[in-house]
Amino acid sequence: MTQSLILEVADLKKVYGDGEQRVEALGGVSFAVHKGEFAAIMGPSGSGKSTLLHLIGGLDWPTSGRVRLDGAAMEAMADAPLSALRRRKIGFIFQFFHLLPTLDVLENVCLPMLLDGKPLRAVAPRARELLAYMKLEKRLDHYPAQLSGGEMQRVAIARALVAEPSLLLADEPTGNLDTKTGESILELLAKLQTERGFTVVMVTHDPKATRYAARLIELRDGRVQFDGPPGEKS
Repeated sequence: MTQSLILEVADLKKVYGDGEQRVEALGGVSFAVHKGEFAAIMGPSGSGKSTLLHLIGGLDWPTSGRVRLDGAAMEAMADAPLSALRRRKIGFIFQFFHLLPTLDVLENVCLPMLLDGKPLRAVAPRARELLAYMKLEKRLDHYPAQLSGGEMQRVAIARALVAEPSLLLADEPTGNLDTKTGESILELLAKLQTERGFTVVMVTHDPKATRYAARLIELRDGRVQFDGPPGEKS
C-alpha cells in the first residue's frame, strides 16, 4: 500500500531584496515526503538549507511555489491560521534547545498544548509518558539550568512530540552537543521514526548524521543536487 503524502514542496523559490541587492536563496526546489520517512537535508553554508526549513515550517513565506502539509496550502495562509497549523501539525527541534528557563521540564514539554488552550491536567499525562520514553521521568521538576545538553535536547524532543505532529523538523539537532551525545540524539530520532512512525526532516551540516536517515536531499546554490538513499551519493 502506498504511503500517504505528508509534505509536498513544489518549485519553491525565495528571493531577498531586488536590483543589485537581489539574492536568490532558493531557485525552484521540489520534493515530497511520505508518512514515516526520515529525510536529511544537507548542503554547504549558503545552499538554502535554513531558508528551506523556515518555509517548510511556516516561519516564512516563499516568493513563489507551493508548500503543502497534510494537504493544507501553507503558502496561501494568513499569519493566524498558519500559526495554528504550526502548533498542531509541526514539531520543532532546535540546535540551541529554546527551553524556557523559568519553567520546569514538565511545564516546558506541556507548553505547546497550553498555548493551544489545553489545560495542564489534560496535557500532563502525555508529557509524562514522553519524558519516561526519553528516560527523564526523574527530571520532571528540574529546570533547564540543572540539565546536561543531551537532557535539554531530549526535553526539546518531547516538547516537539507532545501535540502528536504530522511532521518533526530538526534544525541541526546535534550542533550544540559533543559527538557522543549527538549520536545518542540521532539514535533517538531514528528510534522515534521506526518505533512510533514519526516523519522526520532534519537539516544538518554533518555528513555522519545522514547514516541515520533513509533519504538524503542535498542542496547547492538553492537547488536540489541529489535526492535519494545516502549510500547512493557518490
